[in-house]
Formats: sequence, C-alpha cells, structure tokens
Amino acid sequence: MVTLKTKSEIKIMREGGRRHAAVMRKLVAIVRPGMETRELDKLAVQFVKEEDKDNSGDKSSLLGFRPKGASRPYPASICVSVNEEVVHGIPTENSRVLREGDIVSIDFGLEHCGMFTDMAVTVPVGTVDLHLTALMETTKKALLSGIKAAKGGKRVRDISTAIERVGLAAGYGIVEELVGHGVGHGVHEEPYVPNYTSGVRDEKIILSPGMTLAIEPMFNLGDKDVYYDSDDDYTVIAADGLPSAHFEHTVLITKGEAEILTA
Repeated sequence: MVTLKTKSEIKIMREGGRRHAAVMRKLVAIVRPGMETRELDKLAVQFVKEEDKDNSGDKSSLLGFRPKGASRPYPASICVSVNEEVVHGIPTENSRVLREGDIVSIDFGLEHCGMFTDMAVTVPVGTVDLHLTALMETTKKALLSGIKAAKGGKRVRDISTAIERVGLAAGYGIVEELVGHGVGHGVHEEPYVPNYTSGVRDEKIILSPGMTLAIEPMFNLGDKDVYYDSDDDYTVIAADGLPSAHFEHTVLITKGEAEILTA
C-alpha cells in the first residue's frame, strides 16, 4: 500500500536526509586508491554518529535488514560495489582493495527518529578512463531526469520513461531486476519505480503530494543482464563483467517539482 507522509514525518525525513547527505559527502571525500572497502563501512558508522549531534539514535537501516526473499539479514552497514558489481556488495565479508581507475558505488539507508531515507552515488577511484566517467555522468543525469519527471499528478511510469530515455540514448544496459521504491516508514515500501517502461501495475500509480520515493537508476556499460553472487546471496554482478554505475536520491512528491531530501 502506498503511504502519504504527514507534515511531521516529512520534517523528520528532511532532517534525516540532510544528515544522510552529510555522511555520504564524507565517505565520497575519503575514497582513494589503496583503501579497503571494509574501511568505508567502519567510517560510515563513525560518520553517522558524528552527524547525530542531538543523540537521536541515528543508524544505518541496512545492518540486520532482511529484504524479501533474502536467505539472511544483510551483514554490513553500507553496500560498497566495485566495477562490475552493480549493487549490494558486502564490504565486511568481501573486502576489496580500491585501485586507481576503479569506480565504486556507495549505497546505504539511514534511520532517523523512526523514518528512513535512501541514497547512493558512484565515484571514481583516482583517475578513471573517459568511458567510465561518461557512464557515471549519464547515470546521474538519468537520476535527475527521473526526479524532474516526478511531479504531483504524473504517474510512476513518467519517472521510468525519463530514466529509460537517457539510458537508451547512451546505449547502456538498463538493469531490470532491481528497481526504485517507496521509502519512509520502512526501508522498502510500495510503489516499485522501475528504471524502464515495463507496463507493470505500479507504473500506473499517480504521484501524489506526500509520497516519498527512492529513485535509483542502475546502468551497465555492457548489456542489462546481471546475476547474484552465489557465495553471499547479495552482491549483484553484471553478467558480462563490465562496470556498472548506480545513483539514488530520496525525494518528496509535491504539487510541483519533487523535493530532493538527500540533496
């Protein structure tokens, strides 16, 4: 069921989103060659505490979260996915050393006063090839296009179409197995927000003021096919082994332009 957030809940999400973005900025700033991904997980926990200046009890919403169909709870505070890893890389179990020329996706949810926000960015490690820069810039452009389409009175399908157009124009593989979603009272809520025009029921849902969505395009440099790592049941990997990029914001639907809560 799609839920509309109250004014008081939106106020909490605005503050949570502000803190969330501050933590993400700190994480992005320290990404460097030679760093292990497990370090990013430890620092994320530290940064969340630093931003929780009023001791609200802020925490990552991922640690211990068990999504539908998962064989076990997620065992880290953030997802760190490198190169061909699309999403949900586990830094605490499968730590990787970041190398010059890699690209790395950092993705996590924040719980603040019982309300949730979600956010992801993909960043370069040192200097990267131009084709990887283009992949990241295009995926971010698709996110912003999706947000621009997320106006009150429009439909979920309008977001999906806006994202799809950007990906198709660039010739990237648009991941279909994973989608954006509602967020706020929980880590995942209805509706689903696909990154392509799929024709599924949720795409017909009208965007109403008070809805809060996590919009998150995932584009592969190669084709769209992915698989789950059989060793950890979480990490999603591009089937052709080529790099992938992922960007995400939590937005509030209004009567006009959507408000980015994790700006």
